[in-house]
Amino acid sequence: MIRFRTPLTLASASLAAGLLLSSCETKPATTSENPTAAAVPTDSAASTAAPAAPIDATAKAPSPSEIPAAQRADAAAILARPQVPILCYHQIRDWRAKDSKGAKDYIVPVAQFKAQMKMLADSGYHTILPDQLYAYLTTGAKLPSKPIMLTFDDTDLDQFTVARPTLEQYGYKAVYFVMTVSLGRPNYMSKAQVKQLSDEGNVIGSHTWDHHNVKKYEGQDWVTQIEKPTKTLEEITGKKINYFAFPFGLWRPESIPELKKRGMDAAFILAEKRDQQDPLYTIRRIIASGYWSPRTLHNSIVQSF
Repeated sequence: MIRFRTPLTLASASLAAGLLLSSCETKPATTSENPTAAAVPTDSAASTAAPAAPIDATAKAPSPSEIPAAQRADAAAILARPQVPILCYHQIRDWRAKDSKGAKDYIVPVAQFKAQMKMLADSGYHTILPDQLYAYLTTGAKLPSKPIMLTFDDTDLDQFTVARPTLEQYGYKAVYFVMTVSLGRPNYMSKAQVKQLSDEGNVIGSHTWDHHNVKKYEGQDWVTQIEKPTKTLEEITGKKINYFAFPFGLWRPESIPELKKRGMDAAFILAEKRDQQDPLYTIRRIIASGYWSPRTLHNSIVQSF
């Protein structure tokens, strides 16, 4: 049975589970998959360079349903393509005295977040959205130079009030993985705000009903945590919801057919290695830590992808 949890409890649970993931989330992650190298900007360069011209991140890409199955690459070909950097954010707010040391990994101070976004723009990064990533992974479709995907989990209000206007300065778009139990609650986004994000060209994805660990799902949990929230988000946005982010980044092989059955075309984990059979359902992200300067973030992007 699913036990209802308040947003406060959810946040605490999320942080506690997140800390168990050790370096997968809270340190600059590295992987042996397709390592790359690039020049690292200094913090001063990131803060003084002229802002980059706005980039149109809404370039039309075919939806997964528009790509014939016969034209999609197999798992080996997908795994062989260079990974696109994907950042995961949670809260965008200044630290408080009661915030624990561990919690601060998930809370990016406002000025720090703005500096990170400016660094990405000044460094020439172009945001892409999931349909573009899917087309690239499955068909080799071309991406803009220095592509990056920005994702935000858990529906926190500051993602709308702080992150959204900051991204707009650079023409950036993002993916917002919504936990539907929190909609309309204090310090979380409303349905109207989620719809506005979608209408403005951002992508809304599913992040379950109440952040329940997918590894523990049984029977009706798939309906409660996946089917119903997906339907809710489709009613809010008027669009098909076909991308999913695993709570805590935790997944198990048995979850993949369940996601496919419920219309998900791809799913996102955190910094662990991708599944060799279904890489589209284990797309890697790294958490952007609240401790990271722009230079550290850049280092982590280069080292992790």
